[in-house]
Amino acid sequence: MGVNDDRRAGEFWKQALGYVQRPPRYEGDAWIVLEPPPGERGVAVAMDTSGSPAEEFPRVHLDLDAGDRDLGEEVDRLVALGARRVDWPHYPESLPPGERPYVVLADPDGNRFCVEGHYRG
Repeated sequence: MGVNDDRRAGEFWKQALGYVQRPPRYEGDAWIVLEPPPGERGVAVAMDTSGSPAEEFPRVHLDLDAGDRDLGEEVDRLVALGARRVDWPHYPESLPPGERPYVVLADPDGNRFCVEGHYRG
């Protein structure tokens, strides 16, 4: 993932995902690689500084699952960590059967991502 401020982005995504930072592979390794804590399943997320701006409609993005947490509570938690809400023009007017609601956010560097889940109340 390309970011403007790798330290800020690394901290945001560590807290957002509950991940840990992998140690550098060699002296001068500038990549920040986050991975699930030992013994937990999940994929690693790598980031480095990039000179290109975040895309308004990215071809690739992360989809997060709110899990057992209320979708609104999870969105509020991510916003408190530094994410921001995005005015997304492509929300469906009604959800197809079996699909869950989602919210589009941007991380502190403007990279778009989705959070999906259920509202409880």
